[in-house]
Amino acid sequence: MKEECLICKEPLEYLETDILMECEICHKKENSKTRCIHGHYVCNDCHTRGMDAIIGLCMAETSKDPVAIIEKMMQMPFCHMHGPEHHVMVGASLLTAYKNAGGEIDLKSALIEMMNRGRSVPGGACGFWGACGAGISSGMFISIISKSTPLANEPFALSHQMTAKSLANIGQIGGPRCCKRDSFLSILSAIDFVRERFGIEMDQPDIICHYSSLNNQCIGKRCPFSKLMPWSL
Repeated sequence: MKEECLICKEPLEYLETDILMECEICHKKENSKTRCIHGHYVCNDCHTRGMDAIIGLCMAETSKDPVAIIEKMMQMPFCHMHGPEHHVMVGASLLTAYKNAGGEIDLKSALIEMMNRGRSVPGGACGFWGACGAGISSGMFISIISKSTPLANEPFALSHQMTAKSLANIGQIGGPRCCKRDSFLSILSAIDFVRERFGIEMDQPDIICHYSSLNNQCIGKRCPFSKLMPWSL
């Protein structure tokens, strides 16, 4: 087994109901369903400490390939195999590639907004909400570039359609969760969506996963990005 708990490296467990837990790092107390088998709990803020480095990386990036961009984020110290950081990373990589492909946005302010929105989606949303945070992040991306609000017309529709498309592709594969797989699925869904609805061509690479050895719950050849299974959306 590879490490899961940031404190003792042991596997996580998911509870049926929230209980009050204290973060082992900052000592904040809050309700959660997630802890390790020895009872350790790390809050979302501590789990994603250092994630602000995304903004500097994205502002210096010239690639139109959101997969290549998120792969760089995945190599940064703040990023773990699984975690709520992916709820920001998906949208941030898409915003950056969209800008570099000709999309008209103020990238820095868009990234800050993405950071604020993505951080609000907790770890475990995939299993407990029925909506993976990576998929939601793609909808946030569309919401930001289309300037959607709860009172908008077409932007409101587009952002929901984007989230629905990502979640449908994630649900097609099934569980257990893999933050890397679901991030890639959401990005590929968004590349197609943006081409069709916004006329912006981001680069779309072939993806082969290099993270399977780090994932205790890897689904192997059932994964669309396994070396053993050619697959496309």
